Amino acid sequence: MPGITLSAAVRANLLALSHTAFLIARTQDRLSTGLRVNSAVDDAKAFFEAKALTDRANTINEKKDSIGQAVSSVSVALDAVGAIDTIVEQLKGLVNGAASAATGAEYTELNNQYNSLVLQIDNLTADASYQGTNLINATGSSLTVYFSNTTSSVLSIASVDLTHNTATGLAIKTGALLSTTSARAIAIAELDAAIASLNAKAKSLGSNVALLQTRLDFSKNYANELQSGADKLVLADITQEGANLVALQTRQQLGIASLSFAGSSEQSILSLFR
Repeated sequence: MPGITLSAAVRANLLALSHTAFLIARTQDRLSTGLRVNSAVDDAKAFFEAKALTDRANTINEKKDSIGQAVSSVSVALDAVGAIDTIVEQLKGLVNGAASAATGAEYTELNNQYNSLVLQIDNLTADASYQGTNLINATGSSLTVYFSNTTSSVLSIASVDLTHNTATGLAIKTGALLSTTSARAIAIAELDAAIASLNAKAKSLGSNVALLQTRLDFSKNYANELQSGADKLVLADITQEGANLVALQTRQQLGIASLSFAGSSEQSILSLFR
Protein backbone atom coordinates (compact mmCIF):
# COMPACT_ATOMS: atom_id res chain seq x y z
CA MET A 1 0.00 0.00 0.00
CA PRO A 2 1.58 3.33 -1.03
CA GLY A 3 2.43 5.79 1.79
CA ILE A 4 1.09 9.27 2.17
CA THR A 5 3.19 11.78 0.35
CA LEU A 6 3.57 15.17 1.99
CA SER A 7 4.24 18.31 0.06
CA ALA A 8 7.54 20.10 0.56
CA ALA A 9 5.83 22.96 2.39
CA VAL A 10 4.02 20.66 4.82
CA ARG A 11 7.17 18.58 5.44
CA ALA A 12 9.25 21.72 6.10
CA ASN A 13 6.67 23.01 8.55
CA LEU A 14 6.49 19.67 10.37
CA LEU A 15 10.27 19.52 10.71
CA ALA A 16 10.35 23.10 11.99
CA LEU A 17 7.63 22.33 14.54
CA SER A 18 9.46 19.20 15.68
CA HIS A 19 12.68 21.14 16.19
CA THR A 20 10.83 23.92 18.03
CA ALA A 21 9.18 21.35 20.30
CA PHE A 22 12.62 19.92 21.10
CA LEU A 23 13.97 23.36 21.96
CA ILE A 24 10.95 24.13 24.16
CA ALA A 25 11.39 20.85 26.05
CA ARG A 26 15.10 21.58 26.58
CA THR A 27 14.39 25.12 27.77
CA GLN A 28 11.70 23.92 30.17
CA ASP A 29 14.15 21.35 31.53
CA ARG A 30 16.74 24.06 32.10
CA LEU A 31 14.19 26.23 33.88
CA SER A 32 13.03 23.37 36.11
CA THR A 33 16.53 22.20 37.07
CA GLY A 34 18.35 25.52 36.88
CA LEU A 35 21.10 23.78 34.90
CA ARG A 36 22.22 24.49 31.37
CA VAL A 37 24.28 21.28 31.38
CA ASN A 38 22.50 18.36 33.03
CA SER A 39 24.64 15.57 31.61
CA ALA A 40 27.62 14.88 29.37
CA VAL A 41 25.21 14.73 26.44
CA ASP A 42 24.49 18.44 26.78
CA ASP A 43 28.14 19.54 26.85
CA ALA A 44 30.74 16.90 27.69
CA LYS A 45 33.61 19.34 28.23
CA ALA A 46 31.68 21.65 30.57
CA PHE A 47 30.06 18.71 32.40
CA PHE A 48 33.31 16.95 33.29
CA GLU A 49 35.15 20.18 34.12
CA ALA A 50 32.32 21.16 36.47
CA LYS A 51 32.29 17.68 38.02
CA ALA A 52 36.03 17.87 38.73
CA LEU A 53 35.59 21.23 40.43
CA THR A 54 32.60 20.01 42.44
CA ASP A 55 34.46 16.87 43.56
CA ARG A 56 37.38 19.00 44.68
CA ALA A 57 35.03 21.33 46.56
CA ASN A 58 33.44 18.34 48.32
CA THR A 59 36.88 17.09 49.38
CA ILE A 60 37.81 20.52 50.73
CA ASN A 61 34.51 20.66 52.63
CA GLU A 62 35.32 17.32 54.26
CA LYS A 63 38.69 18.70 55.35
CA LYS A 64 36.96 21.87 56.51
CA ASP A 65 34.76 19.84 58.83
CA SER A 66 37.76 18.07 60.37
CA ILE A 67 39.56 21.40 60.81
CA GLY A 68 36.48 22.78 62.57
CA GLN A 69 36.53 19.84 64.98
CA ALA A 70 40.23 20.42 65.60
CA VAL A 71 39.52 24.07 66.44
CA SER A 72 36.97 22.91 69.01
CA SER A 73 39.38 20.36 70.48
CA VAL A 74 42.20 22.88 70.95
CA SER A 75 39.74 25.52 72.20
CA VAL A 76 38.61 23.13 74.94
CA ALA A 77 42.24 22.66 75.98
CA LEU A 78 42.78 26.43 75.93
CA ASP A 79 39.70 26.99 78.09
CA ALA A 80 40.99 24.38 80.52
CA VAL A 81 44.32 26.21 80.77
CA GLY A 82 42.45 29.34 81.77
CA ALA A 83 40.47 27.43 84.38
CA ILE A 84 43.64 25.87 85.82
CA ASP A 85 45.22 29.30 85.98
CA THR A 86 42.25 30.45 88.06
CA ILE A 87 42.74 27.51 90.44
CA VAL A 88 46.44 28.34 90.80
CA GLU A 89 45.56 31.94 91.64
CA GLN A 90 43.18 30.62 94.31
CA LEU A 91 46.02 28.53 95.70
CA LYS A 92 48.17 31.65 95.94
CA GLY A 93 45.33 33.33 97.79
CA LEU A 94 45.27 30.49 100.33
CA VAL A 95 49.03 30.73 100.83
CA ASN A 96 48.90 34.48 101.32
CA GLY A 97 45.94 34.10 103.65
CA ALA A 98 47.90 31.62 105.78
CA ALA A 99 50.26 34.43 106.74
CA SER A 100 47.51 35.92 108.91
CA ALA A 101 46.40 32.64 110.49
CA ALA A 102 46.88 32.49 114.27
CA THR A 103 46.02 28.98 115.41
CA GLY A 104 46.99 25.44 114.50
CA ALA A 105 43.40 24.69 113.56
CA GLU A 106 43.43 27.49 111.03
CA TYR A 107 46.66 26.23 109.50
CA THR A 108 45.25 22.70 109.31
CA GLU A 109 42.11 23.93 107.56
CA LEU A 110 44.14 25.99 105.11
CA ASN A 111 46.44 23.04 104.40
CA ASN A 112 43.44 20.79 103.74
CA GLN A 113 41.90 23.37 101.41
CA TYR A 114 45.22 23.80 99.61
CA ASN A 115 45.73 20.07 99.04
CA SER A 116 42.12 19.56 97.95
CA LEU A 117 42.40 22.42 95.46
CA VAL A 118 45.65 21.03 94.04
CA LEU A 119 43.91 17.72 93.33
CA GLN A 120 41.11 19.60 91.55
CA ILE A 121 43.67 20.54 88.91
CA ASP A 122 43.98 16.88 87.98
CA ASN A 123 40.21 16.45 87.92
CA LEU A 124 39.90 19.38 85.54
CA THR A 125 42.60 18.13 83.17
CA ALA A 126 40.93 14.71 83.08
CA ASP A 127 37.62 16.30 82.10
CA ALA A 128 39.07 18.45 79.29
CA SER A 129 38.45 15.93 76.50
CA TYR A 130 36.83 16.56 73.15
CA GLN A 131 35.73 13.55 71.11
CA GLY A 132 38.16 11.36 73.02
CA THR A 133 41.17 13.64 72.59
CA ASN A 134 42.72 15.24 75.67
CA LEU A 135 45.64 17.59 75.02
CA ILE A 136 46.49 18.57 78.61
CA ASN A 137 46.54 15.50 80.85
CA ALA A 138 49.74 13.86 79.58
CA THR A 139 48.05 10.77 78.14
CA GLY A 140 50.30 10.84 75.11
CA SER A 141 47.43 11.90 72.87
CA SER A 142 48.14 14.09 69.88
CA LEU A 143 45.98 15.87 67.36
CA THR A 144 46.89 15.57 63.69
CA VAL A 145 45.01 17.72 61.21
CA TYR A 146 45.35 17.14 57.47
CA PHE A 147 44.57 20.20 55.37
CA SER A 148 44.73 18.54 51.94
CA ASN A 149 44.64 15.17 50.18
CA THR A 150 46.99 16.31 47.45
CA THR A 151 49.79 17.91 49.50
CA SER A 152 51.67 17.18 52.71
CA SER A 153 50.03 20.12 54.45
CA VAL A 154 49.45 18.91 58.02
CA LEU A 155 49.52 20.20 61.60
CA SER A 156 50.39 17.97 64.57
CA ILE A 157 49.64 19.16 68.09
CA ALA A 158 51.19 17.12 70.91
CA SER A 159 49.54 16.89 74.31
CA VAL A 160 51.08 18.50 77.38
CA ASP A 161 51.00 17.68 81.07
CA LEU A 162 49.11 20.25 83.12
CA THR A 163 48.46 18.00 86.08
CA HIS A 164 50.00 18.92 89.43
CA ASN A 165 52.61 16.18 88.91
CA THR A 166 55.99 17.31 90.21
CA ALA A 167 58.03 15.44 87.57
CA THR A 168 56.29 16.24 84.29
CA GLY A 169 53.45 18.60 85.09
CA LEU A 170 53.09 21.89 86.95
CA ALA A 171 55.25 20.72 89.86
CA ILE A 172 52.82 21.79 92.58
CA LYS A 173 53.35 19.68 95.70
CA THR A 174 50.60 18.54 98.01
CA GLY A 175 51.06 18.29 101.78
CA ALA A 176 52.19 21.89 102.03
CA LEU A 177 52.76 23.17 105.53
CA LEU A 178 51.58 26.74 105.33
CA SER A 179 52.33 27.51 108.96
CA THR A 180 55.91 28.60 108.29
CA THR A 181 57.24 31.52 106.30
CA SER A 182 59.73 29.34 104.41
CA ALA A 183 57.02 26.82 103.45
CA ARG A 184 54.81 29.60 102.17
CA ALA A 185 57.69 31.05 100.15
CA ILE A 186 58.36 27.65 98.56
CA ALA A 187 54.66 27.25 97.72
CA ILE A 188 54.48 30.73 96.19
CA ALA A 189 57.56 29.98 94.06
CA GLU A 190 55.98 26.75 92.82
CA LEU A 191 52.74 28.50 92.00
CA ASP A 192 54.47 31.36 90.16
CA ALA A 193 56.40 28.82 88.10
CA ALA A 194 53.13 26.99 87.36
CA ILE A 195 51.52 30.24 86.19
CA ALA A 196 54.47 30.93 83.90
CA SER A 197 54.17 27.42 82.46
CA LEU A 198 50.43 27.87 81.94
CA ASN A 199 50.99 31.17 80.15
CA ALA A 200 53.49 29.52 77.81
CA LYS A 201 51.10 26.65 77.08
CA ALA A 202 48.25 29.11 76.52
CA LYS A 203 50.31 31.00 73.95
CA SER A 204 51.20 27.78 72.14
CA LEU A 205 47.61 26.54 72.09
CA GLY A 206 46.38 29.99 71.12
CA SER A 207 48.72 30.11 68.12
CA ASN A 208 47.49 26.67 67.05
CA VAL A 209 43.87 27.79 67.29
CA ALA A 210 44.68 30.89 65.25
CA LEU A 211 46.38 28.80 62.55
CA LEU A 212 43.52 26.32 62.45
CA GLN A 213 40.99 29.13 62.19
CA THR A 214 42.97 30.67 59.34
CA ARG A 215 43.01 27.37 57.48
CA LEU A 216 39.32 26.88 58.22
CA ASP A 217 38.46 30.27 56.70
CA PHE A 218 40.70 29.57 53.70
CA SER A 219 39.14 26.14 53.13
CA LYS A 220 35.65 27.62 53.33
CA ASN A 221 36.47 30.34 50.78
CA TYR A 222 38.38 27.90 48.57
CA ALA A 223 35.47 25.44 48.46
CA ASN A 224 33.09 28.29 47.63
CA GLU A 225 35.28 29.46 44.76
CA LEU A 226 35.55 25.93 43.37
CA GLN A 227 31.78 25.49 43.50
CA SER A 228 31.25 28.91 41.95
CA GLY A 229 33.55 27.93 39.09
CA ALA A 230 31.59 24.72 38.56
CA ASP A 231 28.30 26.63 38.60
CA LYS A 232 29.53 29.03 35.93
CA LEU A 233 30.02 26.05 33.63
CA VAL A 234 26.64 24.37 34.11
CA LEU A 235 24.10 26.78 35.57
CA ALA A 236 21.44 28.21 33.30
CA ASP A 237 20.68 31.91 32.96
CA ILE A 238 17.09 31.81 34.17
CA THR A 239 16.24 35.23 32.71
CA GLN A 240 17.60 34.28 29.31
CA GLU A 241 15.96 30.86 29.34
CA GLY A 242 12.62 32.44 30.28
CA ALA A 243 12.88 34.82 27.34
CA ASN A 244 13.86 31.90 25.09
CA LEU A 245 10.78 29.96 26.16
CA VAL A 246 8.46 32.85 25.27
CA ALA A 247 10.16 33.22 21.87
CA LEU A 248 9.98 29.48 21.19
CA GLN A 249 6.32 29.28 22.14
CA THR A 250 5.63 32.17 19.74
CA ARG A 251 7.61 30.37 17.04
CA GLN A 252 5.62 27.22 17.72
CA GLN A 253 2.32 29.08 17.29
CA LEU A 254 3.56 30.62 14.05
CA GLY A 255 4.67 27.19 12.84
CA ILE A 256 1.24 25.73 13.54
CA ALA A 257 -0.36 28.63 11.65
CA SER A 258 2.07 28.13 8.75
CA LEU A 259 1.28 24.42 8.66
CA SER A 260 -2.42 25.29 8.56
CA PHE A 261 -1.81 27.68 5.64
CA ALA A 262 0.11 25.01 3.74
CA GLY A 263 -2.73 22.57 4.27
CA SER A 264 -5.27 25.14 3.12
CA SER A 265 -3.28 25.71 -0.08
CA GLU A 266 -3.37 22.01 -0.87
CA GLN A 267 -7.13 21.92 -0.19
CA SER A 268 -7.57 24.80 -2.63
CA ILE A 269 -5.71 22.88 -5.34
CA LEU A 270 -7.83 19.76 -4.71
CA SER A 271 -11.01 21.81 -5.10
CA LEU A 272 -10.08 22.47 -8.73
CA PHE A 273 -10.56 18.77 -9.47
CA ARG A 274 -14.04 18.57 -8.04
